[in-house]
Amino acid sequence: MGLTRNVEVARAPLAVKSATLGLLAVLVSGVTAYGQAAGGPGSTSGSSGLNTAQVNQAQQQLTTGSVSGSSGSGGQVSSDSFKGSVVSGVATDGVIDLTLDDAMQRGLRTNLGIILQNSSTLNANGQRLEQLQALLPTVTGTGSYTVEQVNLAAYGIKFPGLKQIVGPFQVEDFQASLSQTLFNLPALQSYLQAKHNFKSAKYSAEDARDMVVLTVGNAYLLCVADAARVEAVKAELATSKVSLDQAVAAHDAGTSPKLDVLRAQVDYQNEQQSLISTENQLAKDKLALARTIGLPLDQKFALTDSAPYAALDRVDPKTAFDSALKNRKDLKSLDESVKAAEAQKKAAWEQQLPTADVNGFFGDQGTTFGHSHGVYSATGEVTAPILQIAKTKGDEQVAGAAYTQAQAKLSDQVQQVNQDIRSSILDIEAAAKLVEATKSNVDLATEALSEAQQRFHEGISDNLPVSQAQSQFEQANDQYISALYQHNIAKLSLARALGVAQTSYKDYLGGK
Repeated sequence: MGLTRNVEVARAPLAVKSATLGLLAVLVSGVTAYGQAAGGPGSTSGSSGLNTAQVNQAQQQLTTGSVSGSSGSGGQVSSDSFKGSVVSGVATDGVIDLTLDDAMQRGLRTNLGIILQNSSTLNANGQRLEQLQALLPTVTGTGSYTVEQVNLAAYGIKFPGLKQIVGPFQVEDFQASLSQTLFNLPALQSYLQAKHNFKSAKYSAEDARDMVVLTVGNAYLLCVADAARVEAVKAELATSKVSLDQAVAAHDAGTSPKLDVLRAQVDYQNEQQSLISTENQLAKDKLALARTIGLPLDQKFALTDSAPYAALDRVDPKTAFDSALKNRKDLKSLDESVKAAEAQKKAAWEQQLPTADVNGFFGDQGTTFGHSHGVYSATGEVTAPILQIAKTKGDEQVAGAAYTQAQAKLSDQVQQVNQDIRSSILDIEAAAKLVEATKSNVDLATEALSEAQQRFHEGISDNLPVSQAQSQFEQANDQYISALYQHNIAKLSLARALGVAQTSYKDYLGGK
């Protein structure tokens, strides 16, 4: 994407048709309309013209879909979480090289979204273990040593010849107690619900890794586009300086009016302002990239990877959708959420069934170890609810509603995945056409600018056509850079839609 086209005064013959300028104007307006209709970056300069809606939509789907399926753990993660990170290391004095792969690896380690989701997974596992304990034996041990003296008179015990003060005496008591649930279907379903919630959280954590790849990839590609735009503006600034020097020389020679000098000077200063703006945007987007991958904000770094155009082979939507159904972790997460809701629904009905438990203890009790004897107790208990119709019906309705919602979310997300795939394929195809059109447009704009400069240099016309050609050349450059960015982010979005962003993002960006 590193577009650096320095346009100098060409010495080509004047045989190039003057109609080139008119043709160029038509192409510029046509490509602009095409880009806007395709949802592309449009024709505005600066990174604000680059469309990141796909990334934001994917983040929103993650945080409102599969993550929320983890009971008690999904509220921590939001779409903004993936834009932050936990800073790793300290800034160094030099400038470090940052490849796209380096940025990805840093993001997968330090991105806030993935850290929070991993914490949610631990939370869900903790809840699973808590529910599991209700089904396992619980053994406790106690030991006590008691020394006591009792005043029988204080209790109203008075008999002739009976000592009123008893003791002091001592009791040593050591016991081990056991409690075990023999039959409790609601407790079993509660464990199964927690187990499915844990699996859902694990799948959400894996899906979050794909989301980090998309977020970091977008931030890196955006910086690459900014850097390309900076280089393009520098080239345009050099071209404007050539035109300004031409106008000054012609005016000094008495062959050109002062207006040509003023017009060229305005164009030159506009390019200077544009350079300041684009360099500032690059610096801000590099800060955003550093935030997503945990780099200290005062660390200077240079982007070492470019994003050249690489066409992607035509993808069949149906085949891609079938593949996504197997790979998308958010779908697996929602499927586990459905199973968890089903277990909750069963537990609501089974709470009206009896439960069976056994409790007991065995110990050694006496005044001393040498004067003690074994003691024990064993109790079996069956408990059955007799009248709790309202509670049972209410719990069944609540659980049934949760089950219906979980099923609806899964069904909707399946269609959303299908839509994401088809939308990404359309974006890729449209952006590919846009890249080809804007690349041709840049070539035409270069030729037109060269001719306009030559005509002015030869005194055939004033520099108004030069100024117009420079504006069209800048617009063509900007559209070409934006089209490259749009094409690459569409391919990265397709990889995310297929659920293979983490493992195959290089292949998709490389066009394989």
